[in-house]
Amino acid sequence: MAKRVLVVEDNELNLKLFCDLLRAHDFAAEPVSDGREAVAKAREFAPELIVMDIQMPHVTGYDLIRELKRDPELRAIPIMAVTAYAGREDEERIRSAGANAYVSKPISLARFMEEVRALVPAAEVEAAEPSEDSEA
Repeated sequence: MAKRVLVVEDNELNLKLFCDLLRAHDFAAEPVSDGREAVAKAREFAPELIVMDIQMPHVTGYDLIRELKRDPELRAIPIMAVTAYAGREDEERIRSAGANAYVSKPISLARFMEEVRALVPAAEVEAAEPSEDSEA
């Protein structure tokens, strides 16, 4: 079964590019163009990875990352931030919000897929490990 990736990006061209690229590499990509719908869509779609734009209208990627990481149902899903912010301080701020990876725009398609592949197996390992709450 194809691995599911939720793509949260307000720019329609970037959204199409990311989804097409993921689909070309056998991922099931679900587009979300309005960040206000991201958390509900993540619950519905149950992705193995979330690709998150940081600069969006209505809600920032920082706020969404923090909200996703506070949610017990969604916090284990890795998040890859994709942004035009390229400074060292920006990357640190994005990672401190809870992003697992950071790719700056304009993106390198190879680097984008390299980060996706690095994060998706990590999701499988986390899911396979018993949680502290489960009984043995």
